[in-house]
Amino acid sequence: MADYLVIVESPAKAKTIGKYLGKKYTVKASMGHVRDLPKSQMGVDVEEGFNPKYITIRGKGPVLKELKAAAKKVKKIYLAADPDREGEAIAWHLAHSLDIDETSDCRVVFNEITKQAIKDAFKEPRCINMDLVDSQQARRILDRLVGYNISPILWKKVKKGLSAGRVQSVAVKMIIDRENEIKAFVPEEYWSIQASFSMEDDQFEAKFYGIGSKKVELKTEAEVNDVLGKLKGNSFIVDSVKKKERKRNPVAPFTTSSLQQEAARKLNFRAKKTMMLAQQLYEGIDLGKEGTVGLITYMRTDSTRISETAKQEVKSYIEETYGKEYTRQGERTVKQDKKAQDAHEAIRPTSVYKDPKTVKSYLSRDQFRLYKLIWDRLVASEMAPAIMDTMTVDLKNEDVIFRATGSKVKFAGFMKVYIEGNDDGKNEEDKFLPNLEEGKSVKKEEITPHQHFTQPPPRYSEARLVKTLEELGIGRPSTFAPTLDTIQRRGYVALDEKRFVPTELGEIVIELIHEFFPDILNVDFTAKMENDLDAIEDGKENWIRVIDGFYKGFEKQVKHAEEEMKEVEIKDEPAGEDCEKCGHEMVYKMGRFGKFMACSNFPECRNTKAIVKDIGVKCPSCHEGNIVERKSKKRRIFYGCDRFPECEFVSWDKPIARKCPKCEHMLVEKKTKKGVHVQCTSCDYKEETN
Repeated sequence: MADYLVIVESPAKAKTIGKYLGKKYTVKASMGHVRDLPKSQMGVDVEEGFNPKYITIRGKGPVLKELKAAAKKVKKIYLAADPDREGEAIAWHLAHSLDIDETSDCRVVFNEITKQAIKDAFKEPRCINMDLVDSQQARRILDRLVGYNISPILWKKVKKGLSAGRVQSVAVKMIIDRENEIKAFVPEEYWSIQASFSMEDDQFEAKFYGIGSKKVELKTEAEVNDVLGKLKGNSFIVDSVKKKERKRNPVAPFTTSSLQQEAARKLNFRAKKTMMLAQQLYEGIDLGKEGTVGLITYMRTDSTRISETAKQEVKSYIEETYGKEYTRQGERTVKQDKKAQDAHEAIRPTSVYKDPKTVKSYLSRDQFRLYKLIWDRLVASEMAPAIMDTMTVDLKNEDVIFRATGSKVKFAGFMKVYIEGNDDGKNEEDKFLPNLEEGKSVKKEEITPHQHFTQPPPRYSEARLVKTLEELGIGRPSTFAPTLDTIQRRGYVALDEKRFVPTELGEIVIELIHEFFPDILNVDFTAKMENDLDAIEDGKENWIRVIDGFYKGFEKQVKHAEEEMKEVEIKDEPAGEDCEKCGHEMVYKMGRFGKFMACSNFPECRNTKAIVKDIGVKCPSCHEGNIVERKSKKRRIFYGCDRFPECEFVSWDKPIARKCPKCEHMLVEKKTKKGVHVQCTSCDYKEETN
């Protein structure tokens, strides 16, 4: 019989830890929280110091019964939930349910699930940290007060099933504000002049820079023609050559936020998927003979710090694998965000010697891709800077200056392992320039003016939204993924080509919240509230005082909204066609995945149709139908004939209304990391787009 009972959240975690602790320990899973506020009512007594009314979560009765039975058979119980405020709250609720003294040494925490980390953690058990519990409790109560007061008003005045929350409402407003910026944006014309030059057998490109020593911005075609009119002949003189050596430093290991952003950029993962996979890697993977091992450290963190032991292990690995010259000299300067709690290390592999190739056969494809990303990032962070040779050359004809820039990697350093992604998908590449010397003459081969227009700010991708929320201090690492999931499930926003767009419903809800609950949408107010909640965690604030300070003003706003908010009727927009089943008018409806067409005779007729967009191109297969834009079950855009199923033409690439000038076959727009270009589906014809 076991002497000790260890309680964790998940069966996977229980399985891993059980193998490390041995026969004296029984390890069981609580399956997350066992107590929570009731769903059917507020569950918070605002008259009695915001006292929460906790009940056993429906379906958790058998789990608690099993835990209580196991608890009677052992000398001591250890609560080993995750090392964050949510985990601390789970431990506190378990202590209450199992009659464990919360001031006893019943709490065990660890940042990684490895044999040594588990054994070390059990040598230093502690009591439950009530500051962490109070912080989680304050967030839960605050969100309950907001949600259970505003949501019923929205149900009554707008539509049933709506909800409002602190962080989700701000996120939706940001998406709406960005959409309004895009609508109000007025493009401005500007021009560039691209030229190709040759010197002996070498060719290179340069762009117009200015007149004399002054940089000149070209706004109109007339200004371009004025510049071109100044040029005399085809010969340019190399006016100046500047060569520099530039260092590029590696980025720090992952935080929760930066992992979500980079997984979105490089792996096309949604935030929710990234966190699910990271949880699996943290809780443990069966590595055959070695058994189940946690491959990464805890994945909810805002710190970029790594332990000294991990640092030395990584340095040894780099020296053994790549050579001493690739090891970073000196300490990495860690610029920690002022808002960071720094409670845990950065997200890193539990051992750098479990390299991705070694464990690949034990991982799913997506687990492997995320693990490799985390492993690459850690290794790169401890490697030497990359050294780039850069060259800037000014070419002169009369007073007209064209400028050419080039760079090449002199020493790869950390770039041998990993280069951070960016939102436009472009990475730094070598750009060749010949060995040009001042005073030498080069020949102009071709000169081409290009017209451009300024572009509106981009819509938010998941990565960009997470980054912005973090920069503004709204939400915390554990909240980003569920927030993005919630605003989509509620139908407030939709994804269009991986970018958020607000729905009509989202705009109506935010407009009402802005009118009656302005503080909820105030970025500074929300960020201050996050800081106050963090202060509770640090023991610097009392949770009841923080909630009371918020509720005094909020309660008045609720009463005002109940009395003054007018009912909003969301009329169905006519779709301009009749139902082919019953003849009634089809209307646009808003669903989880955006707009769709439905019969106005619902519920008698339940006919629905996806909305298709005609792109103005005739079908190249049947020559009768038109090509329309559709979406797959996974919300990926593709193009097909509107005569389907009679015509089965489909294409992932967007067809255009021109034929290939070489072979007369279909031309399509091809999207790559470097941008969009037009290419033929049959021959090698290709053209770049500006």
